[in-house]
Amino acid sequence: MMHSAKPGKLVHWFTEETNNIIARTVKLLPNRFVGIAGLPQVAGDPIENVLPELERCVRTLDFKGCLLNPDPFENGAEEAPALGDRYWYPLYEKLCELDVPAHIHATGSQSDRTPYSLHFINEESIAVFGLVNSNVFKDFPNLKIVVSHGGGAIPYQIGRFQSGALRKGGADFLEGMRNMYYDTVLYSEEALRLLIKTVGVDRCLFGSECPGVGSVVNPKTGQTMDFIKPLIEKFEWLSDTEKQMIFEGNARRVFNLGPAAN
Repeated sequence: MMHSAKPGKLVHWFTEETNNIIARTVKLLPNRFVGIAGLPQVAGDPIENVLPELERCVRTLDFKGCLLNPDPFENGAEEAPALGDRYWYPLYEKLCELDVPAHIHATGSQSDRTPYSLHFINEESIAVFGLVNSNVFKDFPNLKIVVSHGGGAIPYQIGRFQSGALRKGGADFLEGMRNMYYDTVLYSEEALRLLIKTVGVDRCLFGSECPGVGSVVNPKTGQTMDFIKPLIEKFEWLSDTEKQMIFEGNARRVFNLGPAAN
């Protein structure tokens, strides 16, 4: 996403042109795609600087949401404010005004020690932890946040975070998690089961990278790792209605896509 590139106008140019290409793709294939905006987040700049492009994408190009990078420094020497910091509040206010969600996903990593795939999982975990332990959803009760990759490591460590919240006399960490939504871009049956049972059916949105990190054939199944729809379909403890919520219904509600066509 180039968010750490200098000068900052490069980030704006790149993001704007990418959004234009997305809009052209949606126009060519309107029954298959909807637009999600990139934000021209220049590392170290005020977040208010991204708002004109967000407005353009939603009001003019009819995009349905945006991608939010919690680390525009891209794992460099400096750190961005936590997502509970008031630095982000102008963006949250605009998202609520436009009634569109932000999809949290980090981008590049400048560190050899923490490669890209590990970095964004770390950032998603930090994002969930920070948002749950902040006043963001009290201050913006209508804010819609989707977190990639099942919330990073959070579901796996939920007991630790619940314990920490109780020890400090805080609110239930798990209930705080349910202020957000989580995609199912996970590549094992066990991880998918854990996510759904941890956050609830109504908080899960089907997602699968095609192509992406998971687009490699699993020799045990003969299918790509990101072919996860059959894994969810075979969960006998989910009703057909619940499966449909995960596959389609929740996303239609969160992204204001309207009912499915007959």
